Amino acid sequence: MLKEKILLVDDEPDIIEIIGYNLKKEGYEILTATNGTDAIKIAKKETPDLIIMDVMMPGMDGMEACYEMRAIPSLKDALITFLSARNEDYSQIAGFDAGADDYITKPIKPRLLIKKVEALLKRNYSEKGLSEKSIEVGEIRIDREKYIITKNEKVIHLPKKEFELLSLLINRPGKVFTRESIMDNIWKNEVIVGDRTIDVHIRKLREKIGETNIKTIKGVGYKFEG
Repeated sequence: MLKEKILLVDDEPDIIEIIGYNLKKEGYEILTATNGTDAIKIAKKETPDLIIMDVMMPGMDGMEACYEMRAIPSLKDALITFLSARNEDYSQIAGFDAGADDYITKPIKPRLLIKKVEALLKRNYSEKGLSEKSIEVGEIRIDREKYIITKNEKVIHLPKKEFELLSLLINRPGKVFTRESIMDNIWKNEVIVGDRTIDVHIRKLREKIGETNIKTIKGVGYKFEG
């Protein structure tokens, strides 16, 4: 099952091939572009979760492309990181000023880049994943301001952790959340919890909202289907 969608933008085919190959092995869906102009077109059409972009490219460079992407409403939640051989302080500052979320310098080992990608996406879900005031999927609606859940207009009362767990799952219907990502998002550093704790909360949620919405992906985690 594919994870998040990543757009790789670099005018060096070898870089795209190496990085793309390693990210595909991790299950990510990979899109590619060799210049800023094409990157913007693809990003507008595909709305990737993460854009990894070189700075120095022919035609429109990465900085200009980043500025333009940040002005497109559909890309406001997309993560953008530069991957560049330019490691001067002023280049990195310019990258952040252009709207980048991170700036990674070349060369970088593929395994380390994957870890940075995972950390970026995890941070992004922590920051925005539970920020929506209301979420509605199928018969279920969550009002995060009032801490109210309704299914078919019937109010369901949930304890805080069950409420936050359902909010996390329903915020990305169809996305599989691993047990690790659930712990990071819901429990953070509050207490040490294991798979059993998460399983118990999932069981209680199913008892209250029904058995059909929360699916178990054996050996991986859980997902919500409307």
